[in-house]
Amino acid sequence: MKILCSGAIVSMFLLIGCSEKKPVDRMTDQQLHEYANELAHKFIITDGHVDLPFRLKESNYTPDSIAILVSAKKGDFDFERAKKGGLSAPFMSIYIPASYQKKADYGKSLADSLIDMVDGITKQLPDKFALAKTPADVDANFKAGKISLPMGMENGAPIGKDLSNVKYFHDRGIRYVTITHGKDNQFCDSSYDTLHTWSGLSPLGKELVKEMNRVGIMIDISHVDDSTFYQVMRLSKAPCIASHSSCRFYTPGFFRNMTDDMIELLGKNDGVIQINFGSTFLDSAVRAQNEKNRKKLQAVLKTKNLKSTDSLAKPIVEQFKKENPSHYADVETVANHIDHVVNLAGIDHVGIGSDFDGVGDSLPTGLKDVSGYPNLIYALLKRGYSEGDIEKLCYKNVWRVWNKVEEVAKASTMK
Repeated sequence: MKILCSGAIVSMFLLIGCSEKKPVDRMTDQQLHEYANELAHKFIITDGHVDLPFRLKESNYTPDSIAILVSAKKGDFDFERAKKGGLSAPFMSIYIPASYQKKADYGKSLADSLIDMVDGITKQLPDKFALAKTPADVDANFKAGKISLPMGMENGAPIGKDLSNVKYFHDRGIRYVTITHGKDNQFCDSSYDTLHTWSGLSPLGKELVKEMNRVGIMIDISHVDDSTFYQVMRLSKAPCIASHSSCRFYTPGFFRNMTDDMIELLGKNDGVIQINFGSTFLDSAVRAQNEKNRKKLQAVLKTKNLKSTDSLAKPIVEQFKKENPSHYADVETVANHIDHVVNLAGIDHVGIGSDFDGVGDSLPTGLKDVSGYPNLIYALLKRGYSEGDIEKLCYKNVWRVWNKVEEVAKASTMK
């Protein structure tokens, strides 16, 4: 049996220095499940990316419907399921679609409204949720039995062309910024775009990196193109995160994921990649099969002169899905990605970035909502990860980066 300890693969006979607390190899399957659930609640679990705010906006959420945050039948997140799964600190994604980049305020008003929403949730349910602007805040909330709601902004477009807005959003509670999203913006190029507007960072984007370092906001390189990534690595004085990305090794040609070289360099810069749970991010074969089904459905609808959004198309789509079910990755596939990062960069440079509420109906078997984290811990324990490894992956790796970013910012203000 192999055990992963501090980033290196060693045999069961070389466990000196590992933090294994229980003889996992002698546990029954039921005992291992119970142990995984115990660890999920013993340790803080931070998830780098949960798209709850925008999902609520799209469903016309109002403060009067606050009950759905406690228990909901729709979506991937609510308090009850989060507690069941041990989720302690989901980063609320303040998601700004690329279409908002074209607005006069670059989407700033949308960002403010989503931040107000998260703030309102913590005020309406103060016994269940609390804001968190530092790792210490999360630690205190965890001890009090509350779920922390730190925030990250997905797409830096709302910063506009006035970099004083970096501090503005920091003051509002934003603790990471994904520099762009699905299209090139004023700061950099996107992995999903084909224009390559800036060949990486724009001149303003280079200044943005420096300002985020100075203010103390984590730079998130999910969604950026490869050129932008390498330029950020050269410029940033603080470690960076990929809040919700996976390994391109398993998805050749899917540029949204990170190459082995990128993962290694992110690790050398003391950063963390937080693994995305979307099946598209995890398994190219699953992605290809689902794309085949999508094109097949489009062809069926075309013969009937229908669009998928037409009311008459609904029964046809439903019947098609029964006959051609979607394909999914599974929790073991997520563990494969974690293994891959550990083998490339070490256990100190991997975390969780599910993209719950952001990847639609593509979540893997065993991780369909926020109650599923113990299933991932179970899979990792079976592979020989130690209790200390699990703790790092659940939160300590991200805490290291978060704290280091704050240290860099403090040092810059003292100069």
